[in-house]
Amino acid sequence: MYPTGLKRAMIVFTTISAAIMELIDTSIVNVALSQISGNLGATIEDTSWVVTAYAIANVIIIPMTGFLQRYFGRKNYYLTSIFIFTIASYMCGNADSLWSLVAWRFIQGIGGGALLSTSQGILFDAFEPKKRAMASGIFGMGIVLGPTIGPTLGGLIVDNYSWPLIFYINIPFGILAAMLTLFFIDKKEDELNIDRKTISIDYFGIAMLVMGVGCLQYVLEKGQSEDWFESEYIRILSPLCVIGIGTFIWRQLHVPNPIINLKVLKNTNLAASNVLTFVCGFGLFGSVFIFPVLVQRIMGYSPTEAGFAIVPGTIIGLFLMPIIGKTLGSGTPPIVYVVIGFIAFIFHGYTSSLATAEASRAWFIFPQMLRGIGTACLTVPLINQAVVGLAPKDMPSGIALTNMLRQLGGAFGIAMMNTFVTQRFAVHRSDLITNTAANDPEMMQRLSSITQVFLSKGFSAADAQFAAFKAIDGAVTKQAYLLSYLDSYLIISLFFLITIPFLFLLRTKKVDATTLAKVAEESH
Repeated sequence: MYPTGLKRAMIVFTTISAAIMELIDTSIVNVALSQISGNLGATIEDTSWVVTAYAIANVIIIPMTGFLQRYFGRKNYYLTSIFIFTIASYMCGNADSLWSLVAWRFIQGIGGGALLSTSQGILFDAFEPKKRAMASGIFGMGIVLGPTIGPTLGGLIVDNYSWPLIFYINIPFGILAAMLTLFFIDKKEDELNIDRKTISIDYFGIAMLVMGVGCLQYVLEKGQSEDWFESEYIRILSPLCVIGIGTFIWRQLHVPNPIINLKVLKNTNLAASNVLTFVCGFGLFGSVFIFPVLVQRIMGYSPTEAGFAIVPGTIIGLFLMPIIGKTLGSGTPPIVYVVIGFIAFIFHGYTSSLATAEASRAWFIFPQMLRGIGTACLTVPLINQAVVGLAPKDMPSGIALTNMLRQLGGAFGIAMMNTFVTQRFAVHRSDLITNTAANDPEMMQRLSSITQVFLSKGFSAADAQFAAFKAIDGAVTKQAYLLSYLDSYLIISLFFLITIPFLFLLRTKKVDATTLAKVAEESH
């Protein structure tokens, strides 16, 4: 029997709210990085670990969710994850140092990854198979809404209150979600008689996954600032990363009950779709990470203005998701939307790279709309495309890989954008400084005019000239950062361009309603 009436409505409200809450926290911190770094005495580059730690935790926990549900029971695991997420949110708000905040963000991500992964399964169990295509569209709206509403909500909070509130705001919602879960979400029949003695835990595989992903993320994040292999930490962690990931892959291919069944990657369609999913995560999280920092650091936006500038993409994504869900259910091949999504993201990166320091708020509407179209056309269709040609028994493993790689692509995107901006800033600043030579007539004319401005404000001759040099240095720094951020948008377009050949490896078979229902049920 499927729930109806109030009970079904409360299940929908609980699961969608929990998923959105988790996804909001992937991006709500983006607009508060400057405030957090100033308050905790850290650089913005180091503070980006607050974002990255959450993404790493998601990447680690998502592929393990199926196993953890079987071991603890879905309802118990879901409820425990809500508690972990809520308590970690409180501790994040109370953090008095950057690295304690990063640690609690990691724990918050462990709980949050389970919310996203388990919510969809609970939601689809509340609907008959023929109605699950509609439920897929509803859940897809949450996937699109969460990461993009985060900067808007974060901006409003930071501008009007203080940054800890971006974490404290989760507490009442977490308590409400826990209460609703207790009263309205039932245990499945297989949860009532769990025999944990028959379920083996691959502790070694889990340890290798954590070591490999953690070391990889550190190398990506700190490589540029620590001059790569000139750093002893990088020299140690790089081989540990290779050992961890390599051993994890070998382990999953040889143990009887792997955490992730990597053998399904023999399916060419799944392998190709997972590459595209990785690039999708790279583009979505990377672009949402760059934009708030760009418009705040270069164009003087407040956090609220930076958040609202992302809204056009959110609106168009919400409009498209139910349409996409409905047409997929009626048999439209997912590859159609995947191609549209790729084109949209390529042009999003290109048009965004044309921005200037004087670009108006209206100028960014079109690039943000392209991002919204790309996100909507890639999120659910890539999950559906991944299972074309898979046997039903392999679908859970295929979808677990797809979800993990989307989050891993996001973590990689954030880390790479940070590293790339730092590297390109040094290059652009060096190039710009060549135009400020003392024997350059234009430079001397500009220096003289700026000096006169400070003289007119009562500065002494020496102080006025010093202030003029400082103003020119500030202008060079600002322009170098602008060029660096614009280059990073081109990198996003380049990533999508170089993976276009993988589109030709995808199967174009239609996904019928029965298969879509199976995908919806097994995904997450």
